[in-house]
Amino acid sequence: MSFLFLFLLSLAPLFHSSSPLPYPYNTSFHIDCGSSTPSTDSYNISWLPDKFFTGGSTSVVSEPLHFHLQHEKTLRYFPLSSGKKNCYNIPLPAGRYYIRTFTVYDNYDGKSHSPSFDASVEGTLVFSWRSPWPESLTRDGAYSDLFAFVKDGLLDLCFYSIATDPPVIASLEVVQIDPLSYNSAQTGDSYILVNYGRLSPGSSQWGPGFTSDPDAFGRSWQSDSDYRAGKSESAKVITTKEKITGTEKAPNYFPMKLYQSAVTIEGRLEYELPVDAKLDYLVWFHFAEIDSTVKKAGERVFDVLVNDKNVSRVDIFKEVGGFAAYSLNYTEKNLSSSVLNVKLSPVAGAPLICGLENYAMVPADLATVPEQVVAMKALKDSLCVPDRMGWNGDPCAPTDWDAWEGVTCHTNKNGTGLVITQMNLSTNSLDGTLPIGLGKKSLARLDLSDNQFSGSIPESLTSSNLQLVRLNNNLLEGRVPEELYSVGVHGGTI
Repeated sequence: MSFLFLFLLSLAPLFHSSSPLPYPYNTSFHIDCGSSTPSTDSYNISWLPDKFFTGGSTSVVSEPLHFHLQHEKTLRYFPLSSGKKNCYNIPLPAGRYYIRTFTVYDNYDGKSHSPSFDASVEGTLVFSWRSPWPESLTRDGAYSDLFAFVKDGLLDLCFYSIATDPPVIASLEVVQIDPLSYNSAQTGDSYILVNYGRLSPGSSQWGPGFTSDPDAFGRSWQSDSDYRAGKSESAKVITTKEKITGTEKAPNYFPMKLYQSAVTIEGRLEYELPVDAKLDYLVWFHFAEIDSTVKKAGERVFDVLVNDKNVSRVDIFKEVGGFAAYSLNYTEKNLSSSVLNVKLSPVAGAPLICGLENYAMVPADLATVPEQVVAMKALKDSLCVPDRMGWNGDPCAPTDWDAWEGVTCHTNKNGTGLVITQMNLSTNSLDGTLPIGLGKKSLARLDLSDNQFSGSIPESLTSSNLQLVRLNNNLLEGRVPEELYSVGVHGGTI
């Protein structure tokens, strides 16, 4: 699966509101990847030195003066010696989060070869970068963002190298948001919303990362001009300094500035938004009647069409009156094309729009069942597993990639999660003790032979359904649990 990015130029200041979000949504991290020192930007936002990573090395872009912000100049990259899977594991309260990355290459390694790699959030593939990158992206970098739920107290943002290409990241931001935002009460908490376009018609780039205009969620908004289609390229821009009512409210906290500009045109207003096929898309429309000459219902009426399907008839004044925010959303199911077409077709007067958002609804991938995640992380710690094996993040997810090296996984019986059915870690020079919780019902084959394990054989192995057990040529001591011998008695191998 390949995901298109909203490529945002990185040459403007990065802004974050200094005031906390409404309680209890006040958890945030701003991590300067690759940096060894903390810093504070011109907006008094504190950036943490690089932390929470599982491996990799640090570097600096080849042209530091090309970037105005400190956190865009340094980066962390993950060479193959760190394993094919590396992660940032950030401890967070359970909830919903806005996650934003800045990715840049800028020939930091002098090889003139932009890398190919994938990235996942909470075990679900969300971004795919493929070489060669466009020249502007290679040099300037790009911000990409999404909304995701974290349920286990730890955010996993993981990177997967393709061939020998090292994944790269320059900065990582995580902001807690309202869990009911963007219709989650109806769509559920099992989707990740990946940004494919967040447009502010009539405005230039603004919001966090580009101007000092605030957005409580940290969102940035860009001009719609590149996405207008056909005659809509000549649409008229209208603005107001009047206060717009109904903004900055839970659960979405849409900023007032969004509704203080709009575009309108005599005739049909049309947008073409690039997307990836075979996904559902959540499209969010924002309106406000900011033309003071419209004084009553019926004077401005238009139909909203998505891929030529009429999804709503809009009369802004009838819904909320003048200078008031009005939003609606629509989900386009199983899109089959690479373009999502939006039209505002006039019924009375000229159509008008203040904002347009488009998010891919990426279904959360199956994850390893929690008790096995705990057991495998304990196993990793006790065995001193080397970085090259890439034992980071979820042991089995995402299903688009291989599980941890030496680990085989399958879907559990009720299809709700992934379980580990086989471990072949033989001849890996592993040492340490075998953890107490190693044995699991789903585990059928275990080969730990020809290593340097010490201590005793855990009793938990006797409660699993093992068909093969190989523990020979180690430094184990003590008795072999009698129940393990039954593996051989019943046709298995021990």
